[in-house]
Amino acid sequence: MTSMDKLFGGIYKGKRVFITGHTGFKGSWLALWLTKLGAHVVGYAKDIPTQPSHYQLLQLPLTSISGDILDFSHLHKVMEEEQPNIVFHLAAQPIVRASYEDPVQTFATNVLGTVHVLEACRKNSSVQAIVNVTSDKCYQNNEWDRGYREDDPMGGADPYSASKGCAEIAAQAYRHSFFNPTRVTKNHQMQLLADARAGNVIGGGDWAQDRLLPDLMRGASVGATTIIRNPQATRPWQHVLEPLSGYLQLGWKLLQGATDYAGNWNFGPNDDAGLTVQEVITRSQKYWDAVHYTIDENTRYVHEAKLLQLDASKARTQLQWKSLWDNEKTFSKTVEWYKDYYQNGHVNSNRDLAEYVSDARKADLLWART
Repeated sequence: MTSMDKLFGGIYKGKRVFITGHTGFKGSWLALWLTKLGAHVVGYAKDIPTQPSHYQLLQLPLTSISGDILDFSHLHKVMEEEQPNIVFHLAAQPIVRASYEDPVQTFATNVLGTVHVLEACRKNSSVQAIVNVTSDKCYQNNEWDRGYREDDPMGGADPYSASKGCAEIAAQAYRHSFFNPTRVTKNHQMQLLADARAGNVIGGGDWAQDRLLPDLMRGASVGATTIIRNPQATRPWQHVLEPLSGYLQLGWKLLQGATDYAGNWNFGPNDDAGLTVQEVITRSQKYWDAVHYTIDENTRYVHEAKLLQLDASKARTQLQWKSLWDNEKTFSKTVEWYKDYYQNGHVNSNRDLAEYVSDARKADLLWART
């Protein structure tokens, strides 16, 4: 793999970067990319959430610390010891259906945990920038046929969605009260906070339970039939590297002290990226014929939105970020990653990252220019 340390203006080379939730699916991909950017990465997570584990398979050269974001004293102590320049907060309870089984833990982790991270940052003078990662499900979902915009109201009809809306409101309060760049004085170091929202993210290495692609891939690996619900539910799908490029580009601007970027940002795929669950299965079968499914006609499932998409025009126009891989590339890279892992034991994350960066350079994306 060619050197990546000049990407994002070379801002991350030599920086101390703190990631909460680095052992999760999205966190492990972010940690991989940051190590390639030349950052000194410190990861903070409660446990290894799945087996297999993408994080463990990568064997990254980083500092990994076991800790719970609900343990504020430990989190604060670790952050003081590590003195990060930027914090990416990804630790969360991320599964909608699990939030029905344990709503208290979901609210505690996603809301109070976020407050703990922001408070630990506020008390640490080394922190210059914070990227708080939430979800497209933070929005009050009215089943609109348009994408949700950053100024649409927060909401949630299920514990997970509501917890993400609450976390956004808490972050907004911290930004206004403590991280407000308009109130910075010469005796107070500026700390900039941005919130990043993304939709249905896929890619190799996700083994979470009750997610469509991981469930299909697990089934295909053992010749099993996967039970599918809500086949006509529509979502926009994007490869995990897409929103991560947005988070990193946002962090780049914050580390430069660009106060205009301290706000809310959607990182979604192009408007034509929406597919039904049924269409996702058909795409998956194109790349792995071992994918088999049956539809569960049980209608007593917990509430899940049927239509949800983001409007990422703000990121495209103001941040000069844009989605790179279309649905065809996204699903081919994802399914082929799992197929090669299950059949040959290969972990192709480095290869996929290198190809994504190469494609970004060919497309002359702002963050890929060197």
